[in-house]
Amino acid sequence: MNLLKHLDKNNLHHAYLIEGTREKVVPEISAFIKSLGIKILGNPDFCHISLDSFKIEDARNLKSLAVEKGFSKEKKIFIISANNFLLEAQNTLLKMFEEPIENTHFFLIVPDADALLRTLVSRFYLISTRQDLVEEQKGAEKFITMSLQNRINFIKELLTETEDEEDIVLDSTRSKALKFLNSLEFILHNNKLVSRVTLDIHDIQVFNHIFKVREYLRMPGSSVKSLIESVAIMLQ
Repeated sequence: MNLLKHLDKNNLHHAYLIEGTREKVVPEISAFIKSLGIKILGNPDFCHISLDSFKIEDARNLKSLAVEKGFSKEKKIFIISANNFLLEAQNTLLKMFEEPIENTHFFLIVPDADALLRTLVSRFYLISTRQDLVEEQKGAEKFITMSLQNRINFIKELLTETEDEEDIVLDSTRSKALKFLNSLEFILHNNKLVSRVTLDIHDIQVFNHIFKVREYLRMPGSSVKSLIESVAIMLQ
């Protein structure tokens, strides 16, 4: 997907939320910024933050940097790529993005926008570059039909972290778990719609459990493996 069709040089939005992989999105955004005549190297008004987990301290630091006066008359640019944003950090960002900061633009890159608070997402111009939704949904469909032991094995393989050549985690276990949970919920719900079957008590319990697990996954220190395994058991 070409990001450029969403980016207007003459009318930049103050904040973009881009759903995709950092290794693909960051180079495109960097090239676009260069096309504006803005230097990336040695420019104190350009900041690229790449993290696995974006915490409340990171949100506070970002806010401090954003409100500081720029060193030049050029735009201040922030690229933030993270696998997941902890709940406290999201609440801090909510306040930060209530009003645009003059001549300052943000590009947030996340693997899955559904993992963020809807109120936070609403503050951004959302762009999705993801091509992996179909594969994720196929995995969720297979998961539903597996035995419990095979589901446990599937989860173990799913939650293996991958790193790039600079030892930066490309997709953390928490991020993978959230994406998988969203796909699983979509497939379960879609299956009921297609079959036109009314939700029974067990169905309602499963959907409520998925909702709770998603909330716990956003909390620091929660056990990702245990939470996803609880969903596997709940589906029995």
